[in-house]
Amino acid sequence: MTGPMGGAPPALDRELHHPTRLALAAYLSACGEAEFAVLRDYCQVSDSTLSKTLSALEKTGYVSIRKGHLGKRPRTWAALTLTGRRALDRHLAALEEIAATARRAAEASEPEGSGS
Repeated sequence: MTGPMGGAPPALDRELHHPTRLALAAYLSACGEAEFAVLRDYCQVSDSTLSKTLSALEKTGYVSIRKGHLGKRPRTWAALTLTGRRALDRHLAALEEIAATARRAAEASEPEGSGS
């Protein structure tokens, strides 16, 4: 598949394409690290779903996981790695390019004098 100008289409990151993974990476990009419950509530997913998502992103090197205790209670924190931050930046740039290409195509197909 090629883009509308004959070049390669923008490269979306397969690991960040899923909405939960993208939301998680975006949230983590705005903070140093976040606690598991905060991420679960932000993404509005179950503990199990968040655990699987974090594990998948950790395997790719996009997220680092830190376990510890707050008082006597076990806690898990996650942080976006430099690799993850770079992947997110590339993924967002690819999404922006897709949107810009669609806008250019729509503008090119508008009839003359349509006034929109």
